[in-house]
Amino acid sequence: MRRLLQDLSIMLRANLWLVPVLAALGTALFYFVAPPPPMQLRMSGGFDGGGYAAFAEQLKTELAKDGFELILEPSSGARQNLARLLDADSGIHIGLVQSGLELQLDEAERARLHSLGAVYQEPLWLFQRRELAIDGLRDLLPLRVALGSAGSGTAAVSAAMLAANGIDADQYPAQWQARGGSKTADALLAGELDAAFFIGPAENALIQRLAAAPELSLVNFRRAAAYQARMPFVRAIAVGEGLLDLANNSPQRDLITLAPAASLVVNDGFHPALTPLLLAAAREVTRHGSLLDAPGAYPSAEPATFALLDEARYFYSNGLPLLQRFLPFRIASLADRYIILVIPLLVVLIPLLKAVGPLYRWRIRARIYRWYKYLREIDRQLDAGTLPQRLDAEIAHLEGLEEQLARVEVPLAYSNELYQLHLHLRYVIERLQALQQRQNGMQLQ
Repeated sequence: MRRLLQDLSIMLRANLWLVPVLAALGTALFYFVAPPPPMQLRMSGGFDGGGYAAFAEQLKTELAKDGFELILEPSSGARQNLARLLDADSGIHIGLVQSGLELQLDEAERARLHSLGAVYQEPLWLFQRRELAIDGLRDLLPLRVALGSAGSGTAAVSAAMLAANGIDADQYPAQWQARGGSKTADALLAGELDAAFFIGPAENALIQRLAAAPELSLVNFRRAAAYQARMPFVRAIAVGEGLLDLANNSPQRDLITLAPAASLVVNDGFHPALTPLLLAAAREVTRHGSLLDAPGAYPSAEPATFALLDEARYFYSNGLPLLQRFLPFRIASLADRYIILVIPLLVVLIPLLKAVGPLYRWRIRARIYRWYKYLREIDRQLDAGTLPQRLDAEIAHLEGLEEQLARVEVPLAYSNELYQLHLHLRYVIERLQALQQRQNGMQLQ
């Protein structure tokens, strides 16, 4: 056992050159690989009580289960979220954006953003006072109407629908107002408004409140197919009788409404490795569906708004990456990033490890063979008869080398070569001693 440990110690000392080589390879590995994804992200959500804020809170709770912190920044809605994503100094790298708003950006701005996919539908509701009979949007012209807050997604969709009916912004009557939210709902219920547009999930508290009000009813967008043909970012949704409020039978008849989609949009500051984590969390949030969204329908790659991130496309085609199905996100994401370097690393390491054996043998034998250089020189001088006259100094030098050689350590497998060197060294010493004796004998004569 002691001999085995000694041989192992010799082998390690002989291969110390591997330490700086492996250190250089490790440094290169960490230098060239992309940095690991952060465990924190700042998101632009929505206003308190809105659909965006509710979804963002649920997403935050789900991500926290994986130790990921989602920091939510309140906003006025989709337009502000979009503006923050385009602002390099905002610190926002993900936000909820309503489909269709991308059409308001130029090509360069659209190229800076990517979609992770839609996470739910955002139905458009047009509530009216029950005593009115609104059959088309042109019937709104003489009425007091709230179009949605300025810069909101509600205002964007209502404006697009009005434009499809030939009513441009410069033709809006003076009694039309750019407002939305709970205060607008209060005004509608109080009779201060005749009709108002709202966007939000069917479960939204504000939508439920308006649906339960007996003095209000919903407008049926019976020409939904025509709107959808002109506004490809919306979908027609059938709303069955009583779907919003079964107790109050709201709506009182089957009707159709239109719905853009709420999409998760990211900018260049977003780390793409976070994509499967966020989409898996969004899938859990939407797993049970809603009154209008079927279970498991979201997140979805459609409708297409901004270009879909490659990692999102992979998620929709293959699901979670293999390692993330079995390992915590942080560990799996690190492994995913470093595993791509295994093959080129092996290309370097395999020949390097193959060279260890020959280099080890060379270094061990070098401990032995370096002595032969001096012995060969002595042999040449003996053959040429050019050795110095004072052989005693040369013999003393060789005997000193013999003592040094006795302290040389080599593995057991190379002991034979060491012993041969001992014999050869002793042989040369004896030749010199014999020559010295002959010279001394000649001097005595």
